[in-house]
Amino acid sequence: MHFPFLDNWRKPHPDAEGAAAAEGLPGEQESAAQLLSECELLREHARAAGVGLDDSVESLAALDQLLPHWREDPEVTPWLGTDAGLYLGTVMVRTVPGARWARWPDGQPVVRLPSGREVDVLAEGGAWAETGSPELSQVYAEVSEA
Repeated sequence: MHFPFLDNWRKPHPDAEGAAAAEGLPGEQESAAQLLSECELLREHARAAGVGLDDSVESLAALDQLLPHWREDPEVTPWLGTDAGLYLGTVMVRTVPGARWARWPDGQPVVRLPSGREVDVLAEGGAWAETGSPELSQVYAEVSEA
């Protein structure tokens, strides 16, 4: 999926050489985190269901409890899955000490944990939107224990 607002963040830094996940330039981490945390479609669906998304771990559990009405629209599900993944990543970055946004060479945003493990939050969000499994709170629990 292409995210036009990430084009500048995708440009490789001149000092970066073949890293598994290319790093953002200094100061870009905050800008990228702000853009990636927007998740407008997910926030809209949650708000309509009476769920407030405050970037907390508890909000992930609340999302897991939503009735998946979006699955009735095959065009919405992938977009909502992307938003769910970005929201999951946002919660991780804001609450797991040392977790941060990174990007793979193809530009896909991932969350890099202090251990070096990279979480493909877009895949996790997509699976959640399509099937409900794994639950977002479960993915977070596994990551936060590592």
